[in-house]
Amino acid sequence: MSGRVGDLSPKQAEALAQLRERLQDVIAQLPAQHDHFLLRWLRARNFNVQKAEVMLRKHLEFRRQMKADTITTEWRPPEVIERYLPGGMCGYDRDGSPIWYDIIGPVDPKGLLLSASKQDFIKTKVRDCELLREECDAQSQKLGKVVDSITMIYDCEGLGMKHLWKPAIETYGEVLTMFEDNYPEGLKRLFVIKAPKIFPVAYNLVKHFLSEETRSKIVVMGANWQEVLQKHIEPEQLPVVYGGTLTDPDGDPRCRTRVKCGGQVPGIYYVRESVKVQYERRVSIRRGCCYQLEYEVLIPGCMLRWQFASDGGDIGFGVFMKTKLGVRQTAAEMVTVLPSQRYNAHLVPEDNLLTCANPGVYVLQFDNTYSMFHSKRVSFSVEVLLSNSQSGPEKSRSGAGLKMELCADNQ
Repeated sequence: MSGRVGDLSPKQAEALAQLRERLQDVIAQLPAQHDHFLLRWLRARNFNVQKAEVMLRKHLEFRRQMKADTITTEWRPPEVIERYLPGGMCGYDRDGSPIWYDIIGPVDPKGLLLSASKQDFIKTKVRDCELLREECDAQSQKLGKVVDSITMIYDCEGLGMKHLWKPAIETYGEVLTMFEDNYPEGLKRLFVIKAPKIFPVAYNLVKHFLSEETRSKIVVMGANWQEVLQKHIEPEQLPVVYGGTLTDPDGDPRCRTRVKCGGQVPGIYYVRESVKVQYERRVSIRRGCCYQLEYEVLIPGCMLRWQFASDGGDIGFGVFMKTKLGVRQTAAEMVTVLPSQRYNAHLVPEDNLLTCANPGVYVLQFDNTYSMFHSKRVSFSVEVLLSNSQSGPEKSRSGAGLKMELCADNQ
């Protein structure tokens, strides 16, 4: 049985009755009281009545904190988010469900996080969810049937390394967690279009925030994505740029009055100089010394991502590949992957990644050999990123051996 109205097993029907009874003290505070709404929370918790009740009561507290009942009319996101965070609601699928577009390429993660708080982004997404919920209610009345889920289209053209910036991934993870905890079963399907080669790596970073049910609704489409979209969406409900016939009143094929295109955030919006990062380790590197981190990469196509900041002045950094295993090598004895150079990481934290084209032992080296008088303290985080196909559906994304060594000779 699907666990939906009209398709309940006796046990599921009993669970629904029990949940309604348990919620009598707060039932009037819920955004909806009908069986369709309550069943969404039961399905999200595999019809465990106690867990569904706890989830719903937490949601009510969340609604009070976020002022969700009035957020669509009494709150607006900061100007920088409204102007430079792309996406929006546009059209309906063949079942009458609203369609939401996320346009990934133009997003400027660093500029946005330097200009607005993480809470602003989460609150903005709550507002979007409430707008979509209201639109579902309006469609339900208009069509005379229950519409309680949405179709999403993720346009991944232009997805690149800047989008894998760790603070941005962490913020996006919090947004996904909020969505899973407070709008369960609100997604009908999610179409990923124009996905570049880096997409599996990006998806692997965020998939653990998603429930198994949500992951099952994600469809990554190939070159025939326009044809597939039209099977689910009438051409007149699909913008011209996505293969339909819908335009703005002025003929804009992108429908930019409904789907914002975002872009690079101008520095005039910045309210802070940097985003606070939680680093995994901190080491002291003596004058005239260097510090090496070794990662054994077994699968071609993995990515090494690092973030670091220094105290006491700039620090050298480079990436090399060992030519002999099991022995210590200097930078001059290894293959240079990323030439060592000095970074002003005491002023601006460094954040970057590279694709490991070949398997082998990669050495990340912090170099303070040029300093004859000053030690440096370096805070850093390093990860090996695997694509979803490389790591399997439930494996860790680390998957690399790690060895650290401190060497005191000049290189």
